[in-house]
Amino acid sequence: MRTRIIACETVAEEIRNLIPEGIPCKSLEFGLHRTPEKLNAALQKEIDETKEDVDTILLGYGMCSKGCLGLEAQHSRLVIPKVDDCIGLFLGSRAEYSKQHLQAPGTYYLTKGWIECGDDPYTEYLKMTEKYGHEKAHWLESQVIKNYTRLALINTGNYRMGKYRRYGKKVASFFSLTFEEIPGSNMLVEKLIEGRWDEDFVVIEPGGKIQYDMFLAI
Repeated sequence: MRTRIIACETVAEEIRNLIPEGIPCKSLEFGLHRTPEKLNAALQKEIDETKEDVDTILLGYGMCSKGCLGLEAQHSRLVIPKVDDCIGLFLGSRAEYSKQHLQAPGTYYLTKGWIECGDDPYTEYLKMTEKYGHEKAHWLESQVIKNYTRLALINTGNYRMGKYRRYGKKVASFFSLTFEEIPGSNMLVEKLIEGRWDEDFVVIEPGGKIQYDMFLAI
């Protein structure tokens, strides 16, 4: 079976060491998630350009604000984890994500990939500082995250945490959030790569489309 992986660059960062030799992994820009229509178009373009002799395309995404809905492949099977977004991927399951949400609903999550992509409140504050100055920039970004009380750094065990832990603590302190490092899991990613597609995955045969209700069925 010939397989290809298409993943968000933050997910690709996590799974590269888990991918068997010979399986190509194409990473797409993280910023696409801010505009689901653009994410959908970019993913469909990659799917359409996949060679016909590829049997299976594994998507390193969740539903991602419905950005993955409607995707279809004419010649390949599509497989995508049954999670709302990549937080569930990094935590290992939708159930663990729900558990974390119940414990601390106002949580802002960070991973190595998100930090390196510059997608966090502190990075946005720095960008605004150039235009508005410190005081107004801090106020503006504080309003954006005013409903958050905890910053959780997900440790998937795939890299050394030192500098990411220091950065997470810095961001939490700057915005008066509680900092917590929580364990992640490679379980869902490993099942995706190894072909163990159980009830945690949406599997679409050639010609079918990824639909919303597929993520609801357990």
